[in-house]
Amino acid sequence: MNCSFHSEDLFARLGITVPIVQAPMAGWATPALAAAVSNAGALGSLGIGGMKAEDARAIIQKTRSLTESPFNVNVFCHKRAAADSAREARWLEYLHPYFAQFQTPPPAAMRDVVPSFVEDDTVLAMLIEEHPAVVSFHFGLPAPDAIAALRDAGIVLFATATNADEAGRVADAQIDAIVAQGAQAGGHRGTFDPAAPDELLGTTTLVQLLRRETSLPVIAAGGIMNGAGIAAVLALGAQAAQLGTAFLVTPESAADATDRAALLDPRSRTAFTKAISGRLARGIENAYMDLERDPDCPPIPDFPIAFDAAKALNAAAKAHGSSAFAARWAGEGVRLSRAMPATSLVATLAQEIVDAIASLRTNFTACSGSDTSRTDI
Repeated sequence: MNCSFHSEDLFARLGITVPIVQAPMAGWATPALAAAVSNAGALGSLGIGGMKAEDARAIIQKTRSLTESPFNVNVFCHKRAAADSAREARWLEYLHPYFAQFQTPPPAAMRDVVPSFVEDDTVLAMLIEEHPAVVSFHFGLPAPDAIAALRDAGIVLFATATNADEAGRVADAQIDAIVAQGAQAGGHRGTFDPAAPDELLGTTTLVQLLRRETSLPVIAAGGIMNGAGIAAVLALGAQAAQLGTAFLVTPESAADATDRAALLDPRSRTAFTKAISGRLARGIENAYMDLERDPDCPPIPDFPIAFDAAKALNAAAKAHGSSAFAARWAGEGVRLSRAMPATSLVATLAQEIVDAIASLRTNFTACSGSDTSRTDI
């Protein structure tokens, strides 16, 4: 399908014909998912945040064996956590009764289990050698020399921004496109500084602000689940939409049966929490989110140290048949999820974009009596 990209547009240069980016979703996006999306004309993505270079290389090569089309590889650029043994010990003590429910002691200590791209030159070297079409940054930006090395290798660069200040820093760093992450998005907020005030700007407001503040292409992310939503952000000036939650229930994702059931449950609701990882993230409500509502909840260790305890508690619960502590990152639009193969979902979304634009043209004509036959909406 041709979505009428202009020849100078970034996505047209990449050979992408459908204005959709599948969100990287570290731990959830598989080579099969990224390849299926890319083969369907959109941009598939892999999340390698926290992975060692050779493990990341393996999934990039697996993806390349499944598609000749471009795909995106996403890395985490967070600052090293500020370890605080007293704070961490207090957190483990607080979690002790929850571990006891599953006859499991909490870990003796917590570790920083998610290394950052900004401190791992082996991942940078691997990316230059493997040369994916796109590399994207989350939680900030790497050093200028790393950006320059990737650009010199001919790799297109994206970076997440949650406000105009971050977008300005992305533009100054000579990144090719901004992923405008609205508060409706599932998973971790891509804020550069998690301690800074967060306006939690919605997707449509953020897209309009960034279009006014920068000339860089904008990719809208957050709460977009269908073609009408994609058409809406395109009308606001975005060049594409990034969808994550919509792809979680495809058979190609890493979601298991209980994950899929929760994602497709019409009663599911999402909320923000820091308790799971130490950093603000949106997911389906679970027992972990109740911890922050407890007035006796102690300070949560920094990201990603808190994640170590969360993984241990979820493993203990899962061993006893409970998914109460499972981290199921999902966006605000989760109840609009549709279970179908990734290729079918991309085709469905593409047709819905066309239908939404046609409906808008028809409705405008009916309301105004204007002749829009020559208008390219």
